[in-house]
Amino acid sequence: MNIGSNQPLLKPIRLGYLDLPNRVVMAPLTRMRAANPELVPTGVHADYYAQRASAGLIVSEGVFVSPQAVGWADVPGLWSEAQVRGWRVVTDAVHRAGGRIVAQLWHTGSLGHPDFHAGKAPPAASAVNPEQQSVTATGRKDTVVPRPMEKDEIRRTVADFGRAARNAIAAGFDGVQIQGGYHYLFNQFLNVRTNLRTDEYGGSTENRARFLFEIVETVVEAIGADRTGIKTGPATSETGAFVSTDETLAISEYVIGRLNNFALSHLLLMGAMADLSATPLAALAEDGMFRHFRDLYRGNIIANVDIDRARGNRLIEAGLVDMVAFGRPFIANPDLPARFAVDAPLAEVDWPKVYGSTAEGYTDYPFLQAVAA
Repeated sequence: MNIGSNQPLLKPIRLGYLDLPNRVVMAPLTRMRAANPELVPTGVHADYYAQRASAGLIVSEGVFVSPQAVGWADVPGLWSEAQVRGWRVVTDAVHRAGGRIVAQLWHTGSLGHPDFHAGKAPPAASAVNPEQQSVTATGRKDTVVPRPMEKDEIRRTVADFGRAARNAIAAGFDGVQIQGGYHYLFNQFLNVRTNLRTDEYGGSTENRARFLFEIVETVVEAIGADRTGIKTGPATSETGAFVSTDETLAISEYVIGRLNNFALSHLLLMGAMADLSATPLAALAEDGMFRHFRDLYRGNIIANVDIDRARGNRLIEAGLVDMVAFGRPFIANPDLPARFAVDAPLAEVDWPKVYGSTAEGYTDYPFLQAVAA
């Protein structure tokens, strides 16, 4: 593969209404730096994201759309005026540095914990423990049996996503990405193990997907399809209630196929996150995930999970994806596109400092020029 600007990863692309200088996306990364009661982003967030503004696009850490959505300690929100003001400082810093940033809108559902909800069980599709862990202020704790969401609460949650999307634009974000994947709220509705409902949000594939599409429609109406992206797909950790069934692929095919109707900015598609060899998703291992859904989805696909520079270039050159999101490499390499351009060695992540409340292990990774000096 050519080194320099001829690399597919470093070629420009149009994403929604945005013209991007390269196809290197900073993946959403939870870093737990909003250690304040109001869950407001601070100056250290502005420094962190501005350092990484050379990415074609930054997807923010997951941002909670309401107090009911909270399910991970010290993660910022986007429902209050104070949070909007805090995020405006961040987006202004990114834009001054020449970057573009979208907010990932997040609701953890049953991956929350009573610690976040005054001792009450977190909301979800049905009363099924996902058998995962929740990251609380006092450490990781096993999830509990959640409480089923009443229809009024579902309607309020739809409105919460619309409000958060409008708040994102007011805060200066260039758009949003709906977190519709992994083990979180919308996959809890899509998953036959965690959705036992008998109303219009349970049972058939169309019913289990209804909540997600109500969110998509509301966010698109609020800010426009060209400012709206989504993260969804069948990839999970293959643990607890999220072990693939014969329906897992079919429900994702239905969802992603139907997303073609919205002309969204992008689809962020996770590659395999576990050994799929003994599962119904075995054909989706390695490049299989992107090859399969490339045939179903007509819009821009952003690939993620265990992709390095060489593989990213190959996936784009083969037409399987349009951009690649890098998570861990962006933690330790704030100038990742510049390093890709010259095939420079990548710095390693200081894992004990990934989560914390200070700038240490967050904004203190050196740039390539500083390393050379």
